[in-house]
Order: sequence, then C-alpha cells, then structure tokens
Amino acid sequence: MLWQPALPDHYNAMSDEDLAQAIAARRDQLGDILLILGHHYQQDDVIQHADLTGDSLKLSRFAAEEASKRGTKYIVFCGVHFMAETADLLTDEDVSVILPDLSAGCPMAEMADYNDVVEAWESIHAVMGNDWNGRVIPIAYVNSSAAVKAFVGESGGACCTSSNATEIFEWALAGGARPLENNEQIKVLFLPDQHLGRNTASSFGLITEVEEAAGRAPSDTAVWDPRQEGGGLREQQIRGATILLWAGHCTVHMRFRPEHVDQVRREYAETGGITVIVHPECRKEVVDRADDVGSTEYIISRIEQAEPGTNWAIGTEVHLVNRLAKRVANRGVSVRILGDCLCLCSTMYRINQQHLLWALDNLTEGTVVNRIEVPPGIRKLARLSLQRMIPARAATA
Repeated sequence: MLWQPALPDHYNAMSDEDLAQAIAARRDQLGDILLILGHHYQQDDVIQHADLTGDSLKLSRFAAEEASKRGTKYIVFCGVHFMAETADLLTDEDVSVILPDLSAGCPMAEMADYNDVVEAWESIHAVMGNDWNGRVIPIAYVNSSAAVKAFVGESGGACCTSSNATEIFEWALAGGARPLENNEQIKVLFLPDQHLGRNTASSFGLITEVEEAAGRAPSDTAVWDPRQEGGGLREQQIRGATILLWAGHCTVHMRFRPEHVDQVRREYAETGGITVIVHPECRKEVVDRADDVGSTEYIISRIEQAEPGTNWAIGTEVHLVNRLAKRVANRGVSVRILGDCLCLCSTMYRINQQHLLWALDNLTEGTVVNRIEVPPGIRKLARLSLQRMIPARAATA
C-alpha cells in the first residue's frame, strides 16, 4: 500500500454540498481534457461525479476509447490502485492516470507479491523436474498488480476477468499461446483469488480440494500458500494438481457464508421465496448454495431485467447492492444484500469527495498529483497478458 499525505485542513472542513459544487465547477473548468471514472463499488457521493461507471476492466477500455475521442489528458480513476494501473496500460502514454488517494489499494492484489510469484514459479518447476513433459501456464485475475501481469505475460500466460475466466481456463488448458505438442501436460497457476479459480475449475468438472474434503474423488486443485515453504504443499500434491490456486481472496466477498444463504431462504419461505445471486469471488460453499453466480456486470444485468414482485439477495459489495435496490424499487423488485455482514470495499472507500476535489484543484493549477504510471518494461509485458485475454481464442502472441 502506498502512502497518501494528509489533505490541507480546509478540504475536510467543507460540507458534502460544498464539495459537490466545487467538484462540478472544476469539471466544467477542465472540460474534455478530464475524464472521471467511477467503479461500481464506489460510494454514491463520488459516483455522482463520474463520466463513466463500470467494473475495472470495462472502465479501462472505455477510458482508452473515450480519451482518444475527447482528447482527454487526465483520467481520474475513482477505484483502487491496480485499476488505475490497468487504465494506464490501456491508454496512450501521454494520458495521465490519477488515483485521488494513493492508499486505495486492493488487499487481494497485494496478496500476490511479485517476488513471491517468481519464487513459486521456480519452486513448482523444480518439483516437476527437467524431464517433465509439460508446461505451467499462469493466469492472473485482472485484480493484480502490473508487475504480476507482466510476469504472466512474459511466462506465456494471460489475464482474466470474472466474466471470462472460464474462457481463459479453456484457452490455457488447450496450450495457451502455443499449441500442445507431444501429449504435453498443462498446469495452470491461477492468482491471486483462489475462490474465482476454484469456482471456475469446478465448472470444468474438475474436483476441487473443497469437494475432496467432503468425500469426493481426489482433488485436481491445490492451494499454494506463499507464506509457507513449498507453498505448504507436498510434492505429490504439486505434481498431481491440474490447477494450482494462489492463497488469496477478496476481503469483501469472503465475508459471505453458506449460512447467509440458508437464512435468507428461511426468511422469504412464506413470502414468495428469494433468488440468491453471488459473485464468483465468494467461497465455493456459498456459490454452490446460490441460485446464480456471475460478474458484477452480470449481476447488474440480472437485477435490471428482474420481474416485478421478485425478491433478490445479492452477494457482493454493499454500495452496489444499495444502488441497485434503489434503481429497481419502483418496478416492485426487492433487492437486499446477502447476510448481515458489513461487506464494503474499505480501501475504495478511501476515495472521497475531499480527495477528488484536491486532485482536480491541482489539475486546474497545472499540477498532476498521484499519477499512476507503469514503467515501460513492465508496461509492454503487462499489456501482452491483457492482449491475450482480448480475445484469448484468437491470441497467438
């Protein structure tokens, strides 16, 4: 996590209304050279200022397209650090990407440290030996640092999102960037979110270690814990696993538990029932109990198309759930968060109107603060991992 200097006192003394008016005035003053992006998990008083809203990759793609159309020079990304990095990777180098608060990091992304990933890579190959007829193909969830994305790109792998993880797994298991040769064995190293990896592996019919613990067949997956020597795995587990899952997780989605699903079903049993839809970053036991699972954009689409009179419980970040609940209430669609946990993205919450105004005030004075700039060497390889994802099936780089 990066350090963010304290703001001048007058920003914290301003009312929400005064902050909103000042931000609007700065936006008008800067015009098309400014583009403000707001992630779905952002709080409402910041989202109101966004030119574009969406998930992390969608916003970065939009930023690249819109910046070119508008002649944008400055992108203020109201999200977290890896999102700003991705926007910098996908936009022209003369566009400055700004993160209003440098301390807005992603705990999940930080769970996959570059040096730990390199050490794991070397350890896995040492276990497999020089005579192994196979390859390890790394897949990095887009919720990862640019350095990790670059390692993945250099090592023949690709990025994925929660909406295309199945497609990227299929691409990797088929040989990835080059065709399979001589009956090669493929292992996938998936990082940093073990739960998205596990749920995706299960969708392929692979047995996960969670299912093995419940009495199913031997597992096709194993969890690599970088905090333990050898990932905390026996050599037999490393050799036998098709998918090696990094021991990372989303601090928001991990809070949903299987009993939350059971509880809401009991509460709505006599009032028409309830549909439970969750994000694939939730633990597998929650996904298995839910009625549906999908990315942030998928969840939004399902709720917006929901029939009047239906009830929905959503397992994702609370700001988005509350925003959806307000949006569809006039159609008679009832939306609530799954469970009673305080499921908010606390690091994204650090981006507020005070920091946004501070960044814009500096821009109007000709000063770029908190620029997120990926170094050229990392940039080239990290872009490669993203290019292989879009679209993976056509990628041969």
